[in-house]
Amino acid sequence: MLKKKHVLLSIVAVLALSMVFAGPALAGKKFFAVATGGTGGTYYPLGGALAQALSTKIPDLIVTAQSGNASTANLNLIRSHGIESAFVQNNTAFQAYTGIDQFKGNPVKNVRGIASLYPEVIQIVTLKSAGIKAVKELKGRSVVPGDRGSGTAVDAENILKSAGMSFKDFGELDWLSFTGISQRMKDGQADAGFITAGIPTSSVMELTSQTDIAILSIDDKLIKKICDTWPFYAKVAIPAGTYRGQDAPVNTVAVMAQWVVDAGIPESVVYELTTALWEKGTHVLRKSKGQAAEAPSAAEIMGKVHAKGKDVTLDSALDGMAIPLHPGAAKFYKEKGLIK
Repeated sequence: MLKKKHVLLSIVAVLALSMVFAGPALAGKKFFAVATGGTGGTYYPLGGALAQALSTKIPDLIVTAQSGNASTANLNLIRSHGIESAFVQNNTAFQAYTGIDQFKGNPVKNVRGIASLYPEVIQIVTLKSAGIKAVKELKGRSVVPGDRGSGTAVDAENILKSAGMSFKDFGELDWLSFTGISQRMKDGQADAGFITAGIPTSSVMELTSQTDIAILSIDDKLIKKICDTWPFYAKVAIPAGTYRGQDAPVNTVAVMAQWVVDAGIPESVVYELTTALWEKGTHVLRKSKGQAAEAPSAAEIMGKVHAKGKDVTLDSALDGMAIPLHPGAAKFYKEKGLIK
């Protein structure tokens, strides 16, 4: 099932799979991939943990996590059947399915939902020395709005539109991953960067260890305009102390990170994946060795590897789900009484 793409296997998944499915044990196994994001974001570690957890619980299935270029690029892979599933932002998933904005004339009609995972916070990170206090003060500055083709870049564009601006207003513009943004700002070659991810974000934490930064607070009037124009966004506050030197809460907006899948994946497979995401199960390798075989849910594992994993709960599994559910996922949620 796995389509070969020029993407790197998640280190976490590779290590886990090398231990769990070595040698002859690979015979008869099917492969299933999850496209995540850059190594400096939240998708990457959570995707690796998800892949490891699913592979230990679902017989005859090897799940791998692959680093990618985030939402828009991941959805393009779904369209071309180049990947089985992916982590994406809910607003970008809606745009893809309905064929609007960057997907105009080229919709992704084969994308289906498995679950909403956690809120992704839009963080406008600035060098403290740049003295930027408002979105409009980004005009004429060197700014990185995320990686080309990413959901972060779409978020940056939407915020700028609401403020009556565009990318053309920047003095310098570059397209980089979260890690690239961090490095560019450490080198003093960028005044600000947009990062949409679960908080705390590793690349921002790494940046704060070497450079004094500020997270730009968006004023209430602009937040209202953003949320009225794009109902996927919601006002949130980054709690004080989330990052070094951040002594006060920061007002901004957020979207939901979602796990989506190609509609062509069999219902039975997606049902197993959804069940393994939310429920405890049997550890297939330990059972074969006669050991204690209970395995935690994939959501529990995700909660142990990253702070945002603790926000992955069944209660919010359908929050912001604006695309059709895959029948396999819908079957699980019907059994739980979450949908009719």
